[in-house]
Amino acid sequence: MAPGGIDEKWAAALWSLAASAMFLWPVVYRYFPGIQLFEYSLSKYSRRLVFLVFPYIHITFPEFSGERMKRSDAYAAIESYLAASCTQSATKLKAELGKDSSSLTLSMDEYEEVTDDFRGVRIWWTSVSRSPPQNSFSFYPQPDSRRYFRLVFHRRHRDLVVGSYLDHVLAAGREAAFRNRRRKLYTNNPTNNSFGYKKSVWSHVTFTHPSTFATLAMDPDKKREIVADLEAFRSGKDFYAKIGKPWKRGYLLHGPPGTGKSTMIAAIANYLDYDVYDLELTSVKDNTELRKLFIETTGKSIIVIEDIDCSLDLTGERKKKKKKDDKEEDGKEGDRKPPVKPHGDDEKQSKVTLSGLLNFIDGLWSACGGERLIIFTTNHVEKLDPALIRRGRMDKHIEMSYCCFEAFKVLAANYLGIVDGDHRLLEDVRVLLDEVKMTPADVAENLMPKSGDDAESCLRRLIQELEEAREKATVRVEEGNSTDGTAESEVVSN
Repeated sequence: MAPGGIDEKWAAALWSLAASAMFLWPVVYRYFPGIQLFEYSLSKYSRRLVFLVFPYIHITFPEFSGERMKRSDAYAAIESYLAASCTQSATKLKAELGKDSSSLTLSMDEYEEVTDDFRGVRIWWTSVSRSPPQNSFSFYPQPDSRRYFRLVFHRRHRDLVVGSYLDHVLAAGREAAFRNRRRKLYTNNPTNNSFGYKKSVWSHVTFTHPSTFATLAMDPDKKREIVADLEAFRSGKDFYAKIGKPWKRGYLLHGPPGTGKSTMIAAIANYLDYDVYDLELTSVKDNTELRKLFIETTGKSIIVIEDIDCSLDLTGERKKKKKKDDKEEDGKEGDRKPPVKPHGDDEKQSKVTLSGLLNFIDGLWSACGGERLIIFTTNHVEKLDPALIRRGRMDKHIEMSYCCFEAFKVLAANYLGIVDGDHRLLEDVRVLLDEVKMTPADVAENLMPKSGDDAESCLRRLIQELEEAREKATVRVEEGNSTDGTAESEVVSN
């Protein structure tokens, strides 16, 4: 028989033997329990043998986790960490512009390996991609491939890696992602505009306001005081933990319209590199929804309620109670019918109370998360309930006043390029600003160059406006004195 025939004969015999073994193995596995113990022991000692020969530990970090395949926060932090720290040694990179990134981000391409050194220990990272099974079924869309990072280190460094290195990677990765993100300006959505399991209580746009403390028209000493306070807050995590207070701080900005309260908020956000949550109280249904909004905010953010004296009648319940007591004292409560309310008025009106807002600021829920500023603005601080603006809730009260000469010099430098008092008309402006109250917004409008205007034309326009304002103020004072004098003479004659 030819050698080829012998080979075919042996091949057929081997295939027959393999098929018989596959058929008989389930029967043997079922009726001979000792086989299971033998298999377990073989697997156990095989792993130990491999562990002795290959003394390295693998840890896998998948990109998606959970039933709904939510992107893992750990994976995102590791990706940012490796992009910032380890991609210098990589040869295969990919560039991506994430939806929340402000610039292109370089990260490891598939099956690329980099090394990292931590306290003298060498650690290996590998980016791995694996295609999902084609026959899998899910109600939720699946990614084209499953990506994960693989961490490899020697077993004698296990305590260091698990106890310190992973915490270092996550903290540094989150910080890198925070620096590279697009800052956002959020506003709260009305309750009836949120649908589905992906509903969000906040919507956002990219925050691009250019205001800084350098361009802010304010007294320099007051600006330095505010910046020092912000620095102390930003670096005060351990201090707040030591004194037992949540890591937050309240600012109350008060003053006439046009004095730069909104501009101050933008300057603070740009200085701290924080996101801004602009809370519209009138669209908040009740106190429960207010708490949900707070829970959905992130750390390193500013929560703003502008014109809080106009948002809601937060002292309304107290006024109602006072009126009710007055009616009972007069004995007329039973003679009056309650006013008829428009249909559906209760459903549309916000039911946020002063108590709910106070708990929002410094109650138990305020301790959720950390590193938040809460800023209120108002044109009439005297209208606010004292409990709302006391120290501990609104820790720092900042008066945004009329334009002084120091603030004017900032505007002159910004709008006209005049620095160090280098213009002969500045002294006239200084004298007039000491006599006339004009907001920084009005001063800036007069300094705004029109077509063909130079610096001197703008200054003369401002001087003229200040002189007219001074004359109007003088007339009002004289009319007021004249009225008071007439009234006084009438009283005397009677």
